[in-house]
Amino acid sequence: MERKLFDEEHEIFRDSVRAFLKNEIQPHADRWQEQGIVDREAFLKAGEQGLLLMWADEKYGGAGMKDFRYEQIFIEEMARYGDPGFFATLHSRLVGPYIGELGTEEQKERWLPKCVSGESILAIAMTEPGAGSDVAGMRTKAEDKGDHWLLNGSKTYISNGINADLVVVAARTVPDSTHGLGLFVIERDMEGFERGRNLKKMGLKSQDTAELFFNNVKVPKENVLGEATKGFYYLMQFLAEERLLGAAGYLASAQAAFDITMDYITERKAFGRRIADFQNSRFAMADMRMELDIAQVYVDRCVEEHNEGKLTAEVAARAKLFTSELEGRVMDQCVQLHGGAGYMDEYVISRMYTNARISRIYAGSSEIMREIIARSIGLDPRQKKPKSVEEAKAKASAA
Repeated sequence: MERKLFDEEHEIFRDSVRAFLKNEIQPHADRWQEQGIVDREAFLKAGEQGLLLMWADEKYGGAGMKDFRYEQIFIEEMARYGDPGFFATLHSRLVGPYIGELGTEEQKERWLPKCVSGESILAIAMTEPGAGSDVAGMRTKAEDKGDHWLLNGSKTYISNGINADLVVVAARTVPDSTHGLGLFVIERDMEGFERGRNLKKMGLKSQDTAELFFNNVKVPKENVLGEATKGFYYLMQFLAEERLLGAAGYLASAQAAFDITMDYITERKAFGRRIADFQNSRFAMADMRMELDIAQVYVDRCVEEHNEGKLTAEVAARAKLFTSELEGRVMDQCVQLHGGAGYMDEYVISRMYTNARISRIYAGSSEIMREIIARSIGLDPRQKKPKSVEEAKAKASAA
């Protein structure tokens, strides 16, 4: 199906992104996979091309392109020609906006230029060893000491955790309050800030995912984003874009797997016939094509709504849930159509399959997405009596 989302400028940008990825990222992917981390130079080269924090104003070195479609194009091309462990989008659109939207002018001038250039790599730290992503169970705490905050605790499963120069850390600032959180920008060389292991994972081998430890870290008041007790609400503020980023990526990955599998089954033969000529193969590809097209229409519409400032976290949750589940189905089917070759790491579909398994877990698991969607349509077990869909939506948005 022809997509109506992009104009000529976007397609010119797509060509430039594709060329960059083919020349500067793809050739290093196997080495990064082996070493378990992407070279920092990759961020510098992306910065030189103006591909990081594209939304940032020109005075900070950015292009001032707030149109989400440019990031969507970057995500789509990355799925086919980049490396899945190069988390440039997390740096640019998931973490960067916390500084761009919540930071003071002094903070933006201090941090954004190096983030745009790729000199400073970003990460965000919410998940904890004992609580996962359960904010209510968060134990990392920050105490107000007058001229600074004292940060103590630990985080785990932190993407870009080894490479990161700036980490936005969520910590409890109001004891016995599930919502009393602050967001603190921790810099690489702060005393008491330590990194643990580069965690070994099922997939995304080149992504540096780490444990982080904070032992009496003195955080200057100038490193607090927004108000020190409103971190929970700030985290909720960025949920719609986070889920949309995920949806665009999962769908792009599934589309890439489909294309790779199409090439494979039209070239490979079994029993004297192309694999593509067997009815099972044709039906499987037809089913995937149908679902991919339908999902693309929904995601593209979400992008339009996001550009208009209308995308809600609940609608984005539907996109995140459907595309992550679809990615899993597509990857499984594509491995099956590759036969034994699909189980071999020398075939990219094998690595794509293991990479995709995390999509239904991070950025909010499928179970959490279903809970959010159910509440948004009025099915909230916390309510003693039924309520209207409008009331449910208002309640879900407030939460």
